[in-house]
Amino acid sequence: MSFEAWTIFALFWLVFVTTPGPNAVNCIQSGMSLGFLRALPAVAAILCQASLFLTLSAFGITALLAASPTAFLALKYAGAGFLVYLGLRAILRAHLPIEASAHAGRTLFWRSFLIATINPKSVAGYLAAFSQFVDPNAPIAQQMWVIVPTALTLTSFSYCTYTALGTGLGKLALGAVFNAWFRRVMGLCFIAYGLALGATTGRM
Repeated sequence: MSFEAWTIFALFWLVFVTTPGPNAVNCIQSGMSLGFLRALPAVAAILCQASLFLTLSAFGITALLAASPTAFLALKYAGAGFLVYLGLRAILRAHLPIEASAHAGRTLFWRSFLIATINPKSVAGYLAAFSQFVDPNAPIAQQMWVIVPTALTLTSFSYCTYTALGTGLGKLALGAVFNAWFRRVMGLCFIAYGLALGATTGRM
């Protein structure tokens, strides 16, 4: 991959991972609720999902998925439903105190991994990256040595920043009322993303 191609890919990925979406909302909400360090499992989950999707993309699995309208629609509606569920749950539980369990990190990791994985935006983003920036006439493995570190570094930076933003907002909260209302707003964001994904027709 030439330096020019790498620059274009890096700019594309930067826009892709910094555009607010379900992952960003999840990181903000986690940072506000748990603090920066305890919310990092959410970022780790997103990085694991990114690594998985990059690997699958290298073998052409995302292209196969995109070629199957039935599979793509099933993934889209499953993701939409899960996001709406998370939003309703956040709204209904906004008035309750946040309890930290012994397995909070593990639970947060898998919850965040599921949010990142079932979001059709991820499928579209990785498919776009490989269809536009990977040279099919060059060895994929050699290109992956450039693409993967770039993508994971920018992804980590973006969602750590969102987590820090949530932590800062949590520290600025002056009382339980603010926290409850902010958590309701985050819940509404999840519902909005879910409804938008579910209402979208065709491929993304």
